[in-house]
Amino acid sequence: MPSLEYRHLSGSQKAAIMILSLGEEGTAKVWELLDDEEIKEVSQTMANLGSINSDLVERLFVEFANQMSSGGSLVGSFESTERMLAKTLGRERVELIMEEIRGPAGRTMWDKLGNVNETVLANYLKNEYPQTVAVVLSKIKPDHASRVLAALPEDFAMEVVARMLRMESVQKEVLDKVEETLRIEFMNNLARTNRRDSHEMMAEIFNNLDRQTENRFVAALEERNRDSAERIKALMFTFEDLAKLDPAGVQTLLRGVDKDKMGLALKGASDSLRDLFFSNMSERAAKILREDMEAMGPVRLRDVEAAQMEMVNTAKDLAQRGEIMLADNKGDDELVY
Repeated sequence: MPSLEYRHLSGSQKAAIMILSLGEEGTAKVWELLDDEEIKEVSQTMANLGSINSDLVERLFVEFANQMSSGGSLVGSFESTERMLAKTLGRERVELIMEEIRGPAGRTMWDKLGNVNETVLANYLKNEYPQTVAVVLSKIKPDHASRVLAALPEDFAMEVVARMLRMESVQKEVLDKVEETLRIEFMNNLARTNRRDSHEMMAEIFNNLDRQTENRFVAALEERNRDSAERIKALMFTFEDLAKLDPAGVQTLLRGVDKDKMGLALKGASDSLRDLFFSNMSERAAKILREDMEAMGPVRLRDVEAAQMEMVNTAKDLAQRGEIMLADNKGDDELVY
């Protein structure tokens, strides 16, 4: 994240830096003087500040004629923001505010919906009443509404269109009810879903490294922070973890992987994993694949690893679409995305 420049600071960024620099104990009176919308706006800005140079903080204090200076850099994050709010506001209010700022940005519910991927929004709305969906689509921007409409089942979408054509002005009570439902049932759940653990993020990044680089990073991390290294390794999904697929999952994966890539990937697989895939093919297909693998002769390790990673990514895509179930290293009943 690039460092902030003083001349480019917005008003909310200046306020967020000032409040953050006061520390957790010194902000109680400030938060009490702000309404919920102001708290949300400043909190959202604060959570995305990143690293702030101490010279910039000092210049801000001079501008506001305060006799204070910063002893070092400040870091604004979701965690530091949540801790600071927790010092002065009730737990339930803090959780509501943090869930909203972790979710799509926007001052109003309709602004926030405009920042939600159309497929995600359509998957939620397809289970609502057509009249409710008509109200929602009438409140978001037309270009976004068109993409959401196209992502809905056709018959349902046409029913929504018919309701929109017949719809007159929507009563405030109805709008308030729809907005409250969206906040409770959709936005809060979306915010929780979007809350990513840093170890999960690093496990996903490590999964996409080649094997040699991955081993180098893991070994270096084990020297610096063994606990973090162990957590990341436990969260990583590897090629050998495909052995946890059930027969239906193996067959679905087989249909989604190029046969040349399959043979190359299995060249570097354990005997048990090879047998799992061969046993879920027809006898003729398994015989042909074995012959193709033998005909390959020696292959480069990096080509094998690339083919294995392609299979893992295909499996993750299938799991995300709900076509197969992947068991991760934390338990056999959880999905890996």
